[in-house]
Amino acid sequence: MRKDVIIVGAGLAGSLCALYMLKRGFKVRLYERRADMRKAVLVAGRSINLALSVRGWTALEKVGVDAHVKEISIAMPKRVMHDLEGNLTDQFYGNQDQAIYSVPRGELNVLLMNLAQERGAELFFNQKCFDVDLENPKLIFENTIDAKISNVSCDLIIGADGAFSAIRTKMMKQDRFQYSQYYIEHGYKELLIPANADGSHKIEKNALHIWPRGNFMLIALPNLDGSYTCTLFSPFEGKDSFKELKTPQDITKFFNSVFKDFTPLIPDLVEQFLHNPTASLGIFKCFPWNVKDFCVLIGDSAHATVPFYGQGMNASFEDCRVLDDLIEEHEGDMLRTLNEFSQIRKPNGDGVQDLSLHNFIVMRDKTADPIFLLQKKIEQKFAQLYPEKWLPLYSMVSFSNISYAEAWVIGMEQEKLMSKIMNLPNIKETWDSDVIMQEMLKMC
Repeated sequence: MRKDVIIVGAGLAGSLCALYMLKRGFKVRLYERRADMRKAVLVAGRSINLALSVRGWTALEKVGVDAHVKEISIAMPKRVMHDLEGNLTDQFYGNQDQAIYSVPRGELNVLLMNLAQERGAELFFNQKCFDVDLENPKLIFENTIDAKISNVSCDLIIGADGAFSAIRTKMMKQDRFQYSQYYIEHGYKELLIPANADGSHKIEKNALHIWPRGNFMLIALPNLDGSYTCTLFSPFEGKDSFKELKTPQDITKFFNSVFKDFTPLIPDLVEQFLHNPTASLGIFKCFPWNVKDFCVLIGDSAHATVPFYGQGMNASFEDCRVLDDLIEEHEGDMLRTLNEFSQIRKPNGDGVQDLSLHNFIVMRDKTADPIFLLQKKIEQKFAQLYPEKWLPLYSMVSFSNISYAEAWVIGMEQEKLMSKIMNLPNIKETWDSDVIMQEMLKMC
């Protein structure tokens, strides 16, 4: 029997999941609350450019769309750190042949939507999920333009409708359903560095640029048109917070004092800052992720996170791949599939959230710390000498398919070991010696 699947949410996770379900021969309908973004002009505003890494590429490759995505991506093998005086320092993410990739969110979403539609999915826009029947797979949608109500039935409901998921909201009314949300004190604002007049990039193209400043930071990711999508992360309140930056004078003084080499790159910086919205950042957790054999959450609906490891999209794409793997493994037994999906993915949803919060501290504080940078050099050398003994945490997360939960546990054990190494006498002078490498080997 051909399965009839309704996916609520046509964002990145929903669109990729549609491709997976279509490949299985299922009938797929995608319902999206927003208007069709393919008919709108994609503009800057309230998004953060995406960093696509190995686990994301693995999911794209399995469904045969990786080559399409490569065409709109830019390799970033390293960070470029900008200090207060505008001095630059390169920090490679892994080996020099490894890179994460900058991908524009809007263009990627449009690409995946188009591919899903070309392969047979039906797409419905301006459809707000009004209610879900958790006794039978039925949904009620309300058209946001003419208020027309639609009652639809299916075999499988996949909730991919984001951090404020309507599907999860309905699930929360079940007995013993666990849910929590936590907002960090920081928010973010998007800015855009325009291309040079000839379409070239104003700063190094193949890198993720970071201006780390302790309690706040700025990042910039390259776009194919020569521009950079930039994001300022700062507290909502307190010193140098969004609350304090209200006038053109405040904004100009702030950027000239802490982002000296950044300010000249955006001629209309003040206008962008005042016009673009400031958005909040939070972590959303829930369990279980499924109801019986006919309803399941994926992506931000199940495990929305903060963006500091660049893994939100990668984790969501991995959800799609793992769900497909389990459908295959359990030969279409959806009760076993969804129960196991919920059980095995929940620790990984928690893992990526822990990693994301941890990496915020790394990015804003430690990437400019000489001791931290020395530690990373030691780790990298040891990993090259003894790859079977050591894979750095960043490499586990970004350049492997090791589960997030396992990477988090291993990474914290590595951190304990490295704290001992960094406290050894004269480590700054002896770090590159065989003695230090042998000491690490004994500890592993």
